[in-house]
Amino acid sequence: MQGKIQSRIFANGTVKEYPYGLIRIEFMGETTAGRVIFGEFGSEPLLGVTALESVGIIVDPVNKTLKRLPAIPLK
Repeated sequence: MQGKIQSRIFANGTVKEYPYGLIRIEFMGETTAGRVIFGEFGSEPLLGVTALESVGIIVDPVNKTLKRLPAIPLK
């Protein structure tokens, strides 16, 4: 579902506008929703840390892996 247009400033100083909206994201057997920017056709999709953490997955930059957060019992 596309929504409004948002401007992005790139490192080289150029400004481009991209549509954005909310989507359902399924990853490693988990489902969440998130706001995304729809890039140019053929651009590589990137999954950010916010979406990963919302389903209990963390990035381990040292080992270059994804890990599930351990379950924490509720009291």
